[in-house]
Formats: sequence, structure tokens, C-alpha cells
Amino acid sequence: MQIDIIEQLLLKGLRSRDPQLDLWGSDRKVLYIAHQDLMNFLKAHWGLVDKEADEVELKEKINGYFSEKPQELEEFVQLWSGIWIKKWKERVKLILEKEDRQRWRRIDRLLSKSEPIWKQLKNRNQLKDLVIEALIRNGEICGTSILAEDLLKAELGLCVERKAYMEERESLLSVVNNVLGKVRKISRSKGPLIFIKIDRRFFQLLEEDIR
Repeated sequence: MQIDIIEQLLLKGLRSRDPQLDLWGSDRKVLYIAHQDLMNFLKAHWGLVDKEADEVELKEKINGYFSEKPQELEEFVQLWSGIWIKKWKERVKLILEKEDRQRWRRIDRLLSKSEPIWKQLKNRNQLKDLVIEALIRNGEICGTSILAEDLLKAELGLCVERKAYMEERESLLSVVNNVLGKVRKISRSKGPLIFIKIDRRFFQLLEEDIR
């Protein structure tokens, strides 16, 4: 058995919740994000975050579970799919290219300013995993990788704007603490957190500028 069985179960679960989804066509990105979110959820649930061999262990866990309790695994994915699709409809909003342009200009600017720093961070994946786990612990299971990375980048961008970021451990710790504070804040909020910007070429995932 390969980890692809999860994608198959997820496909079945999402289709049963929303038959209009074209998960092999125009909505393929939805399936990709849901699959990524489920993997993040299982890593957090099984305590595999921050482990060097977390992906290997995750695959072994899924393989073992499918071999021993396939029905239970399918029922879990079915249940999780229902919760996820509800979150997707609550937290994700489609927007037009020209809609609320000022907001997207600000977010794009923050993300652009942080990109050079982000690329140089050797432990960026660990930081991202930390925020992903915090999101999940606070009940956010939709778009966790997107939210985690954009929250970290936006916070770094704010530090650059304020000239408050220095290449020191204390600065990075402050960034992470601020992001974790925002995670707790957004978990208590209602409405969209991720905006899918539609243009002629592709859609771009953008995170709401939460202050």
C-alpha cells in the first residue's frame, strides 16, 4: 500500500460532501490542499512534528493503520473530510483580480520584503511546522501550510518595514511568538482567512492581513 490510498479516500470523502467538486479537473487544487492538510493533521495527531524522519514515520503509520484497520481509517477520513469541507467554505473566499486591490498590494509588499530572509532561514521548515501544529491545536485544519508560511512571512515583512528584524535568535523568537499570538486570535475569528485571487493565468493563494 502506498500513501496514495489517503488521496483516494479523501477524494471519496470530499465528493460525498460536495458532489459538484471536479477534483480531477478544475478543483484539483482543492484536493491537493486537503491532502496536505490531512497529512499535517496526522503528523500533529501522532506527535511526528519536529522529528527528522517524520515523513517516513508518517508513511509507516498510515501503511500500518490501513493494513490492520482499513475500515476504521476510511471512516476517519470520511469524518475528517466533512469537517474540512465545512472549514473550506468558511475560511476560503474567491475574489476577482481587481477586488480590494489595496489589501493585496499591502500583503504582496510584506511577502516580497520577507522573501530574501525566508529563503536564508535554515530552520524555516521547523518554524512552519510549529505554526502548523499551533493552527491545528486551535481548530484550524484548512489551508494550514498556506496560513503558516504566509503568517511567518508577513510578520517578517512587518519587521523589515519597521527595521526591527536583525539576524539574531531573539528577533526570530519574537517573530514566532507574534505569529503564535495571531494564531490564537484568528482561531477565535469568523469568516475567510484565505483568499483565492483569480486572474487569467492561475489563482494565487493569499492570507488575510490580520492585525
